[in-house]
Amino acid sequence: MNTPNQFLENLLKLMNNKLVFRLDWMSILLYVSLVVFGIINIYSTRFSESNLPFWDIGSPVGKQFWTFILCLSALPAILFIKSNLLERLSYIFYVISIIGLIGLFVFGQTISGATSWYLIGGLSLQPSEFVKITTAMVVASNLSSLQTDIKKRKHLFQILFLISLPFFLIILQPDAGSALVFVGIFFVLIREGLDLRFLYLFIGFILVFILTLLYGYFFISIAALILIFFFYLLIKRLVPKTKKLPFLICLGICVLFSYSVSFIFNSVFEQRHRDRFNIILGLETDTRGIGYNINQSKIAIGSGGFFGKGFLNGTQTKGAFVPEQDTDYIFSTIGEEWGFIGSSLLVLLFTIFILRIIYRAEKHTSIYSRVFSHAFASILFMHFFVNIGMTLGLVPTVGIPLPFISNGGSSLLAFSFMLFIYLNFDANRLN
Repeated sequence: MNTPNQFLENLLKLMNNKLVFRLDWMSILLYVSLVVFGIINIYSTRFSESNLPFWDIGSPVGKQFWTFILCLSALPAILFIKSNLLERLSYIFYVISIIGLIGLFVFGQTISGATSWYLIGGLSLQPSEFVKITTAMVVASNLSSLQTDIKKRKHLFQILFLISLPFFLIILQPDAGSALVFVGIFFVLIREGLDLRFLYLFIGFILVFILTLLYGYFFISIAALILIFFFYLLIKRLVPKTKKLPFLICLGICVLFSYSVSFIFNSVFEQRHRDRFNIILGLETDTRGIGYNINQSKIAIGSGGFFGKGFLNGTQTKGAFVPEQDTDYIFSTIGEEWGFIGSSLLVLLFTIFILRIIYRAEKHTSIYSRVFSHAFASILFMHFFVNIGMTLGLVPTVGIPLPFISNGGSSLLAFSFMLFIYLNFDANRLN
């Protein structure tokens, strides 16, 4: 952490350099608002356990508060780093983060069934949070300094390897939630020219996976035959011959994938993941066992009504009915104590924040800065969408924090640093 004198010196340099006037203060305001709101709600979830002040480092809320102070003290230093230096160091940072993930299998601590943490002097560190930054950096560097043409198969496979390596290392921990976030980087690749057919195929895989779980692969096979029949009898004259073959190939791939769904579901997923999928898809009903978290979360959010029960007045929160309520399920506290109004305002703030980053990213002439900024927005969106979706019972529970809000030093540090790098690039735009 910077000393107070170093912090003031960096702040004065910022003002003398006029960089402070070029900063995206709207994003900074949104960031501070979300973190402060998060600390308030973490305090609420812990209030029944202890009445310690929020700055007491011995409490979870105190650790979150001082992590926030640490992040703010690092902001001036990160703003002075040259973007070309970050680009040159991207691969080094990426390799270090990959080594950190591999080291977990030897030195990592298992918490809640996942070997995802290092315990150092009583403090926990989750490398998967930081590898999101380095993956965004290395993909941006790959698309920029190497002048990668993403439409070329060789270059596309190279980028897919860089994304897939941390993805599979995190899956092996196993931590499906953190791994899922890397899917968001594909939005960036599409922005940079990846063929949209890859997106359609990806969506097709998701639909086939869900429909196969619901109705079985026999249903998918019959549906495929009907599509082929429809394709040839009704529109064969309207579609050029050159476009028929790719369609049939994709259809065949989806059918083959349908036959592999059973193996993936039963052999790759853990029982807790299978149970959660079954609950979400309505294949099982269990409000006391595996579905307990989701059911209690819904009750907490619904009980808040339109205006909420008020700060520190949430009965579900005070009764600790929702497990992990200061981390993965913190949105249930917000729904109960702040109601529909507070929950909607939070969703609006996140939406403005993400759209703001995307809007500013499009102004970059530097490919590296643009790709990194879009990757940051995509990762932020994935966390936001999946976390709130699972507290509402719309997506399976996969254990993923709500950025800037959930309790967790590693998450707050990683997202803060990602934001600060984005602010650096935005303040130093050439146009």
